[in-house]
Amino acid sequence: MTAQSPPSTISETAASVPRRAPLRQYELVERVKAYDPDADEDLLNRAYVFAMKAHGAQLRASGDPYFHHPVEVAGILTNLRLDSATIATALLHDTVEDTSATLDEIRRLFGPTIARLVDGVTKLNKIELQSPRTEQAENFRKLVLAMSEDIRVLLVKLADRLHNMRTLHFIKDPEKRKRIALETMEIYAPLAERIGMEQMKAELEDLAFAELWPDVRASIVRRLEQLRPAGAPIIERIIEELRATLAEAGIEAEITGREKSPVSIWRKMQRKNVEFEQLSDIMAFRVLVDSVATCYAALGAIHGRYKMVDGRFKDFISTPKPNGYRSLHTTILGPEGRKIEVQIRTHEMHEVCEYGVAAHWIYKQGTGVTEGRRYRWIRELLEILEHAPEPEEFLEHTKLEMYSDQVFCFTPKGDLIALPRGATPVDFAYAVHTEIGDHCVGAKVDGRLVQLRYRLQNGDQVEIITARNATPSPAWERFVVTGKARARIRRFLRMRQRASHIEQGREALQKAARAEGLTLGEARLERALEPLRQKTVDDLLAAVGEGSLAPRTVLEAIYPELKREAPARAGKPAGLPSLRRPQTPPPVDCPIIGLEPGIAFHLTGCCRPIPGDPIVGIVRTGRGVSIHRAECPLLSRSADLAGRAIDLAWNDRAPLPRAIARLGVTTIDKPGVLGAVSTAIGRQNANIVDLKFGRRSGELVELLLDIEVSGLSQLQQIMGALTALDVVCGVERKMG
Repeated sequence: MTAQSPPSTISETAASVPRRAPLRQYELVERVKAYDPDADEDLLNRAYVFAMKAHGAQLRASGDPYFHHPVEVAGILTNLRLDSATIATALLHDTVEDTSATLDEIRRLFGPTIARLVDGVTKLNKIELQSPRTEQAENFRKLVLAMSEDIRVLLVKLADRLHNMRTLHFIKDPEKRKRIALETMEIYAPLAERIGMEQMKAELEDLAFAELWPDVRASIVRRLEQLRPAGAPIIERIIEELRATLAEAGIEAEITGREKSPVSIWRKMQRKNVEFEQLSDIMAFRVLVDSVATCYAALGAIHGRYKMVDGRFKDFISTPKPNGYRSLHTTILGPEGRKIEVQIRTHEMHEVCEYGVAAHWIYKQGTGVTEGRRYRWIRELLEILEHAPEPEEFLEHTKLEMYSDQVFCFTPKGDLIALPRGATPVDFAYAVHTEIGDHCVGAKVDGRLVQLRYRLQNGDQVEIITARNATPSPAWERFVVTGKARARIRRFLRMRQRASHIEQGREALQKAARAEGLTLGEARLERALEPLRQKTVDDLLAAVGEGSLAPRTVLEAIYPELKREAPARAGKPAGLPSLRRPQTPPPVDCPIIGLEPGIAFHLTGCCRPIPGDPIVGIVRTGRGVSIHRAECPLLSRSADLAGRAIDLAWNDRAPLPRAIARLGVTTIDKPGVLGAVSTAIGRQNANIVDLKFGRRSGELVELLLDIEVSGLSQLQQIMGALTALDVVCGVERKMG
């Protein structure tokens, strides 16, 4: 089957396309020579013959010779008019993965460039991976690194996936088909969109949609057919009327029309939560003209004749999409009173839209530069790759980065920043620069201070306020939407937790060593690295601090003679009261479930627990039980305290004590703020028992408020009331 355009009718699927003979060797060469007379004919011939011999008698699920697949992939890429090296890579892309050919052999016969491209497309099928999910993430990780060095790797991969999707119906295992289709919908179609390959993206999406939701697709196709009046070519009539409208204005244009694809209709139904019958703009028309000025003239002529639908105009010419897409989009009540979408662009813009990065292929200029990291979105994926330690986490953040609608915002200097819809000033800060995100304390939108969780709108001009000593807040992770921001925040929190674990581990080891009358230095700790399989001393200390290694185990690795001494003391320390939970329901006057009646307890000031928080108890001889929040950092810093912790819970049947919670409230520094804050808290029937001023930064100041509350529910109401104040930019619960 030769490479072809997507099926011409909406109801047509890959299964209905008849099989054809693959491109012959001379046909493939002639195709390339037709658009590139200087193509390396010898290279193409050698790659064709090598791949055919390497794949030999291998068969695909369809029963066709396997060699048909790389030839089809090469054919798809000839439609994009790509260079000889890319076409040769397409022919060879499965040889290392699926035959006895090696990368060294490819390098020797075809040179280092093609070997690098083939390696970039080749999956990591030679290594042990824990799960299919991990395998998918690791392979995608490798693809991102390869395409950052040469974008042609991605072009070959997309063509490979497109042909696999066209033949997906031959795979018998339905679960495997669904897994491949879902991966295509979530990863490869968005990747195609990112490099401007709109036609390829549309076909990938439609093929995946047909596999994942066949009944939904069939229903939409059936309804579309019912809307087409017999013998009344509505699209042709609308085209003629639009052409006449533009001709009256002296504008010559090429106009085409189409019904929107089933998957785009389905997405609109999901987004607007409406039925098919409630959709009106299911037709789209494209107007191609010769210049940018004529684009706007055509827009004026159309808006002068037809009523525009409010909120449905987008100017991607003055603010192009990150993938280079440029066009005017408008929705009108057009000919015959039908709501239609009209896209207006130049012929050059249309070529970029159809072929994406291949439309202005760099090799046509003879520069030989194909580095993928020239593209901002690839650089952002590389930053996510750097900050996400686990492959699955990288894949999660990447999907966040790619699979979303966009808003376009501006820096104070006028630079355009494209973000996913729903992005916040924190996402904006990280998009500008990682350091700006790390030190962000506030933001202004169009000169007005806003909360950091504010949802940015198209056209917002955003100014980020920073402070040298500021660090990312754990609360940010709950509202950021970009993968880059989330990966960086998580990385910072992991590093902070690791530093805490290292310090805890050092303290625990020193305490255990003193108990044995020993001394520990860096050199002695290094002795334990190999037997305990730790890479560095910091890794060793962190393992002790987080509880995965016992201090005694480390000491025995350094001093083997300790193993021959008496076994380590076991059991609870002497003098501790019994903490076994009672089997009978707790007394109605006991506010803590899990303590024996009569045991004294107190709420600690390090984490300030309040009724409703998950809690644990720490027993100290002669001092009763101290109640901590389960997430108290003091517990994670001390292995000794963590070992004494017991699970407790609040007794809702008993009168609960009023407790003190601490809030950090970031406000605008101006008169009347304290009054507004205290009034909001008073309206929630709560009392401020202490007030301190925290850090200041420009026009912002942090208030540290100790508030007496009845429980977590009341505290959440207070935080909501404060967040709603115009003078408040952020509210966060503090530990100490």
